[in-house]
Amino acid sequence: MILDCAIIGGGPAGLTAGLYTTRGGLENVTMFEKGMPGGQITNSSEIENYPGVTGEISGMDLMMPWPEQCQRFGLKHEMVEVTRVSKDGDIFTIHKNDGTTTQAHSVIIGTGSRPRRVGFAGEDELFGKGVSTCATCDGFFYKGKEVAVIGGGDTALEEALYLAKICSKVYLVHRRDAFRAAPNTVERLKNTENIELVLNSSPDEVYGDAMGVTGLRVKNKNGELRDIEVPGVFTFVGNDINNQTLIQEDGSFLCDMNDQGQVIVDISMSTSVAGLYATGDMRIAAPKQVVSAAGDGAVAALQVISYVDELLH
Repeated sequence: MILDCAIIGGGPAGLTAGLYTTRGGLENVTMFEKGMPGGQITNSSEIENYPGVTGEISGMDLMMPWPEQCQRFGLKHEMVEVTRVSKDGDIFTIHKNDGTTTQAHSVIIGTGSRPRRVGFAGEDELFGKGVSTCATCDGFFYKGKEVAVIGGGDTALEEALYLAKICSKVYLVHRRDAFRAAPNTVERLKNTENIELVLNSSPDEVYGDAMGVTGLRVKNKNGELRDIEVPGVFTFVGNDINNQTLIQEDGSFLCDMNDQGQVIVDISMSTSVAGLYATGDMRIAAPKQVVSAAGDGAVAALQVISYVDELLH
């Protein structure tokens, strides 16, 4: 059997795509997700900015009802890792790590990205307990408090400026004495009174207690250590795009990508390959928010319904 649509990835984008494709009339839709559906957001301890959700809720609690809702309309979930997606003519082939394959008329891929870790002591242990990679998600929890930001690129500086509007003080830790960010962003940073630049320094250790982070120890180029007492540490050293499933046997990508490994899409989430749609954090200009990923999934699903109908009829 050839699927009407194969959905690769079970985060907010993939689940929403599953809901819209099945409810929109496609009968043979399978979502391939090697673990439990929900995506990266399930690691967040508290969500406050998802529309319509009031009160304290964890990422896990937010995502819990989504799979059940999708499956009620006929979405199937195959718990297996997809290693590659290829295309021959109008048919896509989904290659799985158990050695089997599945064919599909269309594919929606939403395998996301993963924030790059810096690699200092305590980072993994305290991730989600004061160490964060999303100022928009977690900045509000530190309103009126001091925080540290690690990084020196555009994202790090922009997030430091964002946090400076919420927090009493922001320590920006950067291993060099110059920034790689846009000159106007650097100028804004230097003119923001409650941002202290901690330059020529790298994080040595983040530490805390049962409640979470209590401080960050940094080391400068002379080997001198400094303790910065903060309850929140934000790291922005880039993202690794989960685009492995688009790599073909010859090493090329199935569709057009930018130099950062993000999938190039248009406003309808269409890639350069007919019938292939990319959603969520893996696409260009992704806001990296649950609500945006869900919107991507809905847009892609509506396009797939039209594409499959035209292809088969």
